Amino acid sequence: MIPAYLWFIARDKRNHKLRDRGGGILFIDARDMGVMLDRRHRELTEDDIKKISDTYHAFRGEGGIYEDIAGFCKAASIEEIRKHYHILTPGRYVGTVEDEDDGEIFEEKMKQLVSDLKGQIEEENRLNEEIRKQLKNVRFEI
Repeated sequence: MIPAYLWFIARDKRNHKLRDRGGGILFIDARDMGVMLDRRHRELTEDDIKKISDTYHAFRGEGGIYEDIAGFCKAASIEEIRKHYHILTPGRYVGTVEDEDDGEIFEEKMKQLVSDLKGQIEEENRLNEEIRKQLKNVRFEI
């Protein structure tokens, strides 16, 4: 129910074998990845683990080209972190995935949604009445 953070700390970000990562931190937000096993446990799939691992290795310079992905990862500079008062919550940096415009006009979409909701409320009332009727048949009343 609460987020978990993993910290990978490198003493030498300029080890001359990999890309110089001094002055920056990689944030990965994987909270929407994986599958829920129950209300409290989420399990990452092999593809999720590979995506996280590939992103980390690309950031280090071990293969692939690193790029920020909105809603998933961001390489933030120390200056950027300073502007956020040194708060290290990944979601603050990676942002969110932009929703694609579905091309529908808002007013038309809302009319349809309200109409759907009205139908669902009517169905709920019908089902509640049926439940009351069935309970009364077995001598229980609400």
